[in-house]
Amino acid sequence: MHVEARDIAAPAAVVWRLLIDTREWPHWGPSVRAVDSPQRLIGPGLRGRVQTAAGLWLAFEITGWEPDRAWAWRVGGVPATGHRVDALGPERCRVSFLIPGWAPFYRPVCRAALRRISDRATHPPPG
Repeated sequence: MHVEARDIAAPAAVVWRLLIDTREWPHWGPSVRAVDSPQRLIGPGLRGRVQTAAGLWLAFEITGWEPDRAWAWRVGGVPATGHRVDALGPERCRVSFLIPGWAPFYRPVCRAALRRISDRATHPPPG
């Protein structure tokens, strides 16, 4: 398992919401163009589809769940990234992506996602 992590100057609850809100995924996930999900906020066992940056639609399923802390999924039937938020204080947290051992090439994508999450958490869009 490979790990990419970043400390973010925002409350863990704010970052957690970004991670579980399917409407946010295309904003911070470089490999996600769109999401088709029966619920906006993910939870254990949720199934849906993601459209990749290449335009291909793949089924997903949430396979791991720790409320307010971590989630993992399968995409296209393959174990994909895990997502974790650890509070470091009231206004600071660490976000980690757990990357399967077979996918070290995905590290730069996760680094870019962490930068985008940090930007959205510390400078939310108006509205």
